[in-house]
Amino acid sequence: MFEEASEVFDNMFKSSFPLTFIVFIPAVLILVSPLPAEAAHEFTVYRMQQYDLQGQPYGTRNAILNTEARTVEAEVLSRRCVIMRLADFSYDKYQKALRQSAGAVVIMLPKNMSAMPQDIVQQFMELEPEMLATETIVPVYFAMEDDELLSIYSQTQTSSSSQGSLSAAEVLVHTATANGFQMVTSGTQSKAVSDWAITSLEGRLAGVGGEDLPTIVLVAHYDSFGVAPWLSYGADSNGSGVSMLLELARLFSRLYTYKRTHAGYNLLFFVSGGGKFNYQGTKRWLEDNLDHTDSSLLQDNVAFVLCLDTLGNGDTLHLHVSKPPKEGTPQHSLLKELEMVVMSQYPEVKFSMVHKKINLADDMLAWEHERFGIRRLPAFTLSHLPSHRLVQRFSIMDVRSVSPSSRHGAGEPPAGPHVDVKKLNRNTKVVAEALARVIYNLTEKGTPGDLQIFTEQMVQEEQLSAPRAAQLVDKDSNVVSTLEYHLARYLKDVKRHYVKADKRDPEFVFYDQLKQTMNAYRVKPAIFDLLLAVCIAAYLGMMYLAIQNFGVLYTMVRRVTQPKTKAH
Repeated sequence: MFEEASEVFDNMFKSSFPLTFIVFIPAVLILVSPLPAEAAHEFTVYRMQQYDLQGQPYGTRNAILNTEARTVEAEVLSRRCVIMRLADFSYDKYQKALRQSAGAVVIMLPKNMSAMPQDIVQQFMELEPEMLATETIVPVYFAMEDDELLSIYSQTQTSSSSQGSLSAAEVLVHTATANGFQMVTSGTQSKAVSDWAITSLEGRLAGVGGEDLPTIVLVAHYDSFGVAPWLSYGADSNGSGVSMLLELARLFSRLYTYKRTHAGYNLLFFVSGGGKFNYQGTKRWLEDNLDHTDSSLLQDNVAFVLCLDTLGNGDTLHLHVSKPPKEGTPQHSLLKELEMVVMSQYPEVKFSMVHKKINLADDMLAWEHERFGIRRLPAFTLSHLPSHRLVQRFSIMDVRSVSPSSRHGAGEPPAGPHVDVKKLNRNTKVVAEALARVIYNLTEKGTPGDLQIFTEQMVQEEQLSAPRAAQLVDKDSNVVSTLEYHLARYLKDVKRHYVKADKRDPEFVFYDQLKQTMNAYRVKPAIFDLLLAVCIAAYLGMMYLAIQNFGVLYTMVRRVTQPKTKAH
């Protein structure tokens, strides 16, 4: 009997191709379905800020991502990675993703951000503080656009936007047949960085002519700040201030080399770290010099402290003061010399003094000179910005731009904050001329205001082209080494100062995992696997019924396929 059944099956499969094809379908599906997903693209992503300042958490608190991509046009964003382009970004769309508990948000930035339209750049700069104002558990990343990433965005956008206009059946079919992208980061969960040291540097030029010489202190903080640390270049704020300080060190070191021009002022130069985190480096430096030592230039005859902040653009210069200087003081002399130099040599520049009292109730100080003002040292900040609240000081859009002619029309400036090297050069000369007139008492000696003391080309440019967020600049950083090298070329007694957060009650806490690699895997959606499983189950059920009723089915097939014989 079994031999007869075997012969029947063999003859059936040999003579009937459709039945043979049906038998092999499950084998093919089962073999093909578990193939690994294809890695569509690998790219670098930069995570939003995560830090604690004075016990208050800021930024994103998560760093792990492994979820399917969607654009903001999709109806459901829960547990999805929402991809946005900067050109289409808005705070409402960003909040929509957060409200729906998105798995992550990835914001795509153009490679040439300074070429973006002015309104888009301005809008994003205004949104950066709002994005950081409160903490969020949703990981937020930034990525630089390239052709493959734009292609992924376009495919995901098409898939996300089409679902809203289709019927339920069409959505089901479209979802099952469309290709998707699984976004996966390579890093681990972020954790607090222990024993992080913020580094500051000081150097000096000693005056000649006595022991109790007045001291002029020149200060600039080197760190930058923006919504993402690895994208915070801070070309203008405050790369321009550091560049000016280095150039002033070079100029006056040459003057102090010769006996004839060696002045009766001590010049103390301080490049501070942690400026964007309430001037932590300056705070510790003042404590070390005023509270923990018996001999310091800051304890003696300080003429004034001049802080340099955001001086790489604009045709205005503002001297920000907490207390207006009195006549007859060195502070008042500098104010008058700045006015004279601007009026006599650079009439296109508008100079003014801005008075703002120190508000100790604020969480953050407005300007760096307020740290000195709290310790009753005469100080002010020079900047081309009229207010400390302007968003240019805290934006990833603050990047150094190349020649406008390479990207913009004639006479059209690049969008967003940037450094104009010619204006930085001019502002450096203004400060150098005014300081020289104070140090050498040139006005009382009858020297005309239009006499230019420095006529050579200026500006150190090393600090304008590297990200310098405080979380990235440790004591072994190239940024610190470069600053130390230049200061040591011009100044004496160059040394480092470190500040670490108190372990019991830290004023600041930084976190890692700020730069990661993200993979976009081309995958079928989960519903595809579900539908495939249903189809296989239905097929196997049909095969089971067919085998259980094989005799009946075989008889029916034979009747249909058996050729009819003609009756004689």
